[in-house]
This record gives sequence, structure tokens and C-alpha cells, in this order.
Amino acid sequence: MAEMEDFVGQEPHPVDDDLFREPMKKRRRSDRDQRFRAFPSAEQSALKEYEKLESRTRRVLSNTYQKLIQCVFLDDSIPNGIKYLINRLLALIEKPALDPIYIGLFGSTGAGKSSLINAIIQQAMFLPVSGESICTSCIVQVSSGCCEQYEAKIHLLSDQEWKEELKNLTKLLHRTEELGREEADVWDGDDAVEEAIWKLQMFYGKGAERKNYEELLRAKPKGKIPASRVITLKAEEAGELSVKLDPYIRTKRRDWDGESAETHIWPLIKHVEVILPKSQLIPEGVVLVDIPGTGDFNSKRDEMWKKTIDKCSVIWVISDIERVSGGRAHEDLLNESIRACQRGFCKDIALVVTKTDKLHLQEYLRERKVENQAIQSQREAVLERNEMIKLQRNRILKEKLKRKLPADAKVLEASDLVYTVSAQEYWRQALLTEEETEIPKLREHIRKRLLDKKRKLVTKYVTEAFGLLLLTDSFNCTEHLPNEHLHVSGLRRFVEEKIQLLEKAIDQCFAHIAQPLQEGVRNARTSYRRILGACLVRSRGNQGFHQTLKAVCLKNGIYASRTLARIDLNEAITQPIYDQIDPVFAGIFRVGTPSGSALMPHIDAFKHSLQEKMTEIGIRNGWKYDSYKKSFLIQEISAILGGLEEHILRKKRRIYESLTSSVQNDLKPCYEEAGQITGKKACERMKDVIRRGVDRQVAEGMFERAQERMQHQFQQLKTSKVNTRRWKSYTEA
Repeated sequence: MAEMEDFVGQEPHPVDDDLFREPMKKRRRSDRDQRFRAFPSAEQSALKEYEKLESRTRRVLSNTYQKLIQCVFLDDSIPNGIKYLINRLLALIEKPALDPIYIGLFGSTGAGKSSLINAIIQQAMFLPVSGESICTSCIVQVSSGCCEQYEAKIHLLSDQEWKEELKNLTKLLHRTEELGREEADVWDGDDAVEEAIWKLQMFYGKGAERKNYEELLRAKPKGKIPASRVITLKAEEAGELSVKLDPYIRTKRRDWDGESAETHIWPLIKHVEVILPKSQLIPEGVVLVDIPGTGDFNSKRDEMWKKTIDKCSVIWVISDIERVSGGRAHEDLLNESIRACQRGFCKDIALVVTKTDKLHLQEYLRERKVENQAIQSQREAVLERNEMIKLQRNRILKEKLKRKLPADAKVLEASDLVYTVSAQEYWRQALLTEEETEIPKLREHIRKRLLDKKRKLVTKYVTEAFGLLLLTDSFNCTEHLPNEHLHVSGLRRFVEEKIQLLEKAIDQCFAHIAQPLQEGVRNARTSYRRILGACLVRSRGNQGFHQTLKAVCLKNGIYASRTLARIDLNEAITQPIYDQIDPVFAGIFRVGTPSGSALMPHIDAFKHSLQEKMTEIGIRNGWKYDSYKKSFLIQEISAILGGLEEHILRKKRRIYESLTSSVQNDLKPCYEEAGQITGKKACERMKDVIRRGVDRQVAEGMFERAQERMQHQFQQLKTSKVNTRRWKSYTEA
């Protein structure tokens, strides 16, 4: 056990500083009980049993920790094995009871995300609802806790992050006097220009758009910026906090003169956290995230946008009833959500169709194809239309998921892939009952996810604790760990052989990606010109596209705004590769159903072979005290390899995005050159530079380099999983 630290999945607490410190205090019973208020009685009973089991286990661990500390307190030379044991006990005692479940509400402006959250948390108009000239302007996280007050934290960009955005905004607004009048008018009508002008005027006041970068650095902002870059708001009532919060998370596109001081710092806001006190509807441990549909021009906000999507274990694609039947924005949202399944933690996707109370009865009856049943009222028409929408969109979404995910992916087994909801009817119930609005159905889905996760975590926690307690039970305060050693001369050889077999198995697993990756590269080479042309050509010509294209170049091929569809040239031209590899990639990283291409079953087989070997050695050598050590080491194998799943999930994002990051890196000089172009015909000249640059890089093997990069990332993952030195340390423990 001397070098056990080498292979534990998480680094232990430093022995010298933390060995004798007190564990965290337990949560009071009254506080714990508040966590169950959102659950019906049957689910409450199950949760209370889980909580009791976990609480008792923590109490036993804490008592064991205290006794062990007393035993070794006067000992000058604490054996490394006992140090490791003490640290493991402390880590388990302080281990969080439940990591948050992030549920992402992902949709375009005006889709009804804020209204839906308000209905779910039973707080009408708590989050501002988008109107004709008003929209939620940043990522907003809503959760509940055991606090007594309503609380919000507004996180701002750092000074350096704002300077980076300011530099890009001023570059975007720069133009030379060489432009003709007609070109200048088109330039000023550009969407990216309007966005940049709006941000600068909001932050510095009117006329800011005419100043250069250095002048704006010296200018005084209209709003007060706290040194901590965090603004904390508190209130006793929901309505009171809503009023305070309103100016920070929604903005008006016009009539700035009447804006408040809070609104003036909107361009600095990175994201907002809202904590509700002791909610009876949203359990503690669940975070609802209002995610704008397109990302952000600022690099840090855009990075946070992507990371937020990726950390959501559940994604609800929000689309109102009038947009769900088509349109690029809806398709883009679905595609981004499916990509989150590939690269992130998402295991559950659903389409939530909002505003389903809207229906023009006469028009619906005229177009209605079901004639064997008469419609008697608006309510009957709404319910019938909603059921048809469910059946239709469920089939379309399932087909789309099947093209990207393995046929037996868990998300495809879900009974509800589509929800039809109405936040407005939830409050007034003029047409629909509360149940028919399907808001309670969404709450039930949230509770079931939390209950299932809690059950799994408690089972894992108690099992891990049991192994530690078995070992500590083998000695007392008057004797240290027995000097009887394991006779494991053959164990190292066995582990090395199994490692070699594991390496071969992982190679075979990763080999499944080679052929589709190669086919994807061939498809990308033949289709990139067509795809690039579709990205660069606009139906209305260059009007309104001059500076948008410049913004694309300034951000290395990516442009995101709150109002326009996201543009990502790197992702677009690599899409043919992703189309080929997506089902295989998802199959490699699947959890659950074993298959020839899945990675985790090979890790599990390696774990079981080591555990069986430890049992075999124990029986053969007739362990006495070491039977506890054997049980402990078997459990530690499970704990170490059990932690690999999360590690692999974190790594797979880098692997998945390696194609686009490789292409982006190769095209960076081309984007930089295009971004410097000004003057007459600037837009066409930028397009030419991009086209020629992409042609040149493709001829020089850009897609092949991306292929090699992904294969290298897979190899790095294999190397990090199969670390011979760690397992040699294990056999010497």
C-alpha cells in the first residue's frame, strides 16, 4: 500500500497539512428534510431511506477516522499505508452527496424558455419574458437550496476579457474612406455592425462607436463595475428579487436613454446564477439552465456557452409551436444538442414544444385531415393538434438520433421524446387543465432523474466505504497494520499480461473509427467547396454581410450573436467527416449495453479479472489479517476504474472537437489575412481570400491532418487509461 497514491483516480489530501483536521460538519436534520419537499410521499420515503443509509455510513466513517487519528497521533513514523487510509476516509467523509444535475433549456430568443422555467418553479414573471424588443441576454442558471432568501449572483467578464472583446468590436467598426456611398450604406446595415454599436453605446454612451480602442480604454463606463466582478442580489420575496434582477438579464434594443445604470453593464455580464429558497417544486441538486441558442461574439462567453451545453445531462430543445415544423434555427438547435451527446455528458434529449395553446380554429378545421371525429371546441382542437405534433416530431427526432447514435442508445428507448407545453395555460387554465399543459410531466421527469442518480450514488458510496471499513477493522490503537505481507510474486506478471490484453482490446475498439474517418475525409474533400459556398453566399447579396464576415474572420471562422444563426466555417466543412463517424464514435463511448466497439466493457473486464485474481491469491495463501486487505484492494480496484467513466467523458470532448480545432488552426492565417481587408469590394475580396486559403490547405492535406489529430487523441486516451507504472505500484502495495 506504500505507493497507493500513485494510482488513485483523485489526488489524496496532503498528509502533512490535513491529516489531523476535522471533517466537515453534517447537515442538520431540518435542513436535510427540506430537500424532499418537491417529491410525492412514495418518492420521499425512498429518498429518506437513501439519506439515512448515507448519513449512517458517513457517521461510521467519521467515528473510524477520529479513532484512527487518536491511534497514530503520538506516532512519529506513520506508515504510508495508514496515511493513505486516513486520507481516503477523509475524502469519503467530505465527498459531496450529489453532484448537480444540469437540465439545459436550449432555444432561440422568444421560444419561451424563461416562461417555461417560471411555470416549472411556480413563479409567474420571475425571469423576464421576451417581448418584441426585449430578450434574455445571457446564460441564466436557476436552482433551489436551503437558504432563507432569494439570491442572485451576476458574474462579469474580467478586465482582460472585456479588453479583448473591445478590441474586436472596434476592429469590426473600422472602415476606410475608400467606400462608396452605396457600399457605406450597406456596411452600416450589417447585423454585426448593429450589434457592436449597440454594445458600445450601452456601455459607454452614444458616440462611443466613433471612438477607437485607445480612446474607449480611457472612457468612463456609464455603469458602476464592482472590483470583484460579481454582483450579489438578495431579497425576501421572489417578486422583489425579480425587479432587482430584471435590468441585468434582459435588454432593450432601442430607447437606451431611459435605461437604468444596471442595464449599462449588460455587455460585461458573463452568466447569472439564481438560487431559490426551499422550493416545493424543484429539488435541491437540480439546476435549470436557460441557454441562448447561438452562443456569443465574446470568446469567453461563447466558450462558456459550449461548456454549459456539454455539462448538461439533460437537454430540452425549446421551440414554439409556430417554428417547430421547420426552419434553419430549429434544425441548428437539434444538431447542436445531438453533438452535445457526442462530446459531453448529455444522455437525454427531448423536444419541448411551447405555446401550444395557440391555434386558429377555422384554419385548423379547414386543413384538418382527420374527418372521422368531429371537433366540438377550441380545446379539443388544441389537444388533437398537440397529439399529432407529438407523434410526428417524435418520429422525426428518433430518426435523426438514429443517424447519429447507436441503434441501442438509451435516449432512443425514452417513451417521451416530445412534450407539448403551454406556460400561459398553466397559469390561466382557460383551455387546458394543469396536467394537459404538461408542466407537471416535466417536473416528474426531473424528479425521476434525481431519484435514479441518488440511488446509484448512495449504492456506490456505501460499497466504497465498506471496503475501507473492512481494512480499518483489522487493527486497533495498540497495533499497526500487520507485518504479514501478501505473497503476490505472480500478481505483477498477471497484471502486466492483462494490461497487454487490455491494450490490444482498446486498439481493436478504437480501430472501428478508422474506416468511417477515412471515408469522411474523402467526402469532405469532394464537398467542401459546395459547403463553403453555401456559407459565404447570401440570397440578398452582400447587403448586411460585410462586417458579419469580418467578425467570422476575427474569431477564426466562428461568429455568434444573440439574433442571427451561428456561423462556424470550420464545423461546416468538417461536417461530412462527422456524418460518417458519429454513430461509431457514440458506440465507442457508450455506457451500458456491451458491444464490440464499446470501450467501457473492456475496462470492466480488466477490473473483474484483477478482482478474481486477488480472491484466488487470498484463498491460495490462506490470508488471515490480509483478508481485510484483500477485500479493501478489490474494492479499491473498483473505485479506481469506476472513476474512469467520468474521466473518459471529459476526454471525449477533446477527441470529438479535434477535427474542427485542427482545421481552425490550419485556416487561422487565412482568416487573419481576410480580416485585415478594408476598402472597396471588401466583402468579395474577403471571400476570395477564404476560398483560396481553404483550397490551398486542402491541397496540402488539411483534412488528413485532422484525421491524424483525432487518431492521435484516441491514442493518448489509451495511454492514459493503461498506465503500467500505476499497476506495478498496485502489485507492490
